[in-house]
Amino acid sequence: MFSKSPITRRQSRKIMVGNVPIGGGSPISVQSMTNTNTSDVESTVAQIESIQRAGADIVRVSVPTLAEAEAFGEIRKRVSLPLVADIHFDHKIALRVADLGVDCLRLNPGNITREDRLRDVIAKARDLCIPIRIGVNAGSLGKDLLRKYREPTAEALVESAMRNVDRLDKYDFQDYKVSVKASDIFMAVDAYRSLAKKIEQPLHLGITEAGGLRAGTVKSSVGLGALLLDGIGDTIRISLAADPAEEARVGWDLLKSLRLRSKGIHFIACPSCSRQNFDVIETVNALEARLEDIKVPMDVSIIGCIVNGPGEAKESDFGLTGGSPANLVYIDGEPDHKIGQENLIDELERKIRLKAAAKKSQIELENKNIILRC
Repeated sequence: MFSKSPITRRQSRKIMVGNVPIGGGSPISVQSMTNTNTSDVESTVAQIESIQRAGADIVRVSVPTLAEAEAFGEIRKRVSLPLVADIHFDHKIALRVADLGVDCLRLNPGNITREDRLRDVIAKARDLCIPIRIGVNAGSLGKDLLRKYREPTAEALVESAMRNVDRLDKYDFQDYKVSVKASDIFMAVDAYRSLAKKIEQPLHLGITEAGGLRAGTVKSSVGLGALLLDGIGDTIRISLAADPAEEARVGWDLLKSLRLRSKGIHFIACPSCSRQNFDVIETVNALEARLEDIKVPMDVSIIGCIVNGPGEAKESDFGLTGGSPANLVYIDGEPDHKIGQENLIDELERKIRLKAAAKKSQIELENKNIILRC
């Protein structure tokens, strides 16, 4: 049963990306990024919808040209998620997508070298209440910083970020968030820890270019997990060379494991051994795929035998403990009924959905009573 995380989060300023609050104690949001050609409106919209179904709160879209800015405008009309436009060098693209309804501008202000052009972007962002993300990356540090530090370092990342912060502060623009990403875990973690002490704005976490689905998940979880345990981070993106929807799924799993977000089912499952009384791996994989649409926060334990099964089930909203000749189902931590091996996955799906519906009704009633008391 989901309980509050013991993590004490860093206090940060709140900004709004569309209707999603970031910082100021708001829930840590999950982001992903499209990898379609932005000018292909149909494919990009389809991918954004897929990412949304996987649980993302925000999606970033690359907008490298003015022609793609126009396509971005069409995409904006057709999707409901807040959209961040990823822009480099050309301030005219930033101005155009701002007029077309962008929810956040991802910039490296150092790439907009002329002061009057940066000033125009900031003025537009202020007028339309659009926040900015300062995106610093170890792979694209300025030449002077590379000369100074000889190679990418955490110190170089932070210095680059603070230069850009100073440029926004010069115009008293405070609605921004900052990322200092590197593919090296130690460099990224050190940079974020240092930056967290220097500014009050929200921090966007990521280990950039982390790798494929398996290795990238591990690498991102180690780096972001260390920062989140420190209370650092207001929004996250898991960077994977994989389907962008997987980035959202991994991000959610990471936050749920730290009890920082609670939407959807949190599965507790044993790795299985010869004691198992049903195929645990097949069952869990099937249930994860079938029940992805459930948004009610629930702990579901699927344990193959009676050694650890009862203990885990007693702490779960719904639990299954393997047994012979029948398996035992727990509801809200109490033994409820036995279930056989025949059509096990179908029956579990049906019963978990019934429990999710009951819990949803309970939550809605509790929320209604809170409103009435107020």
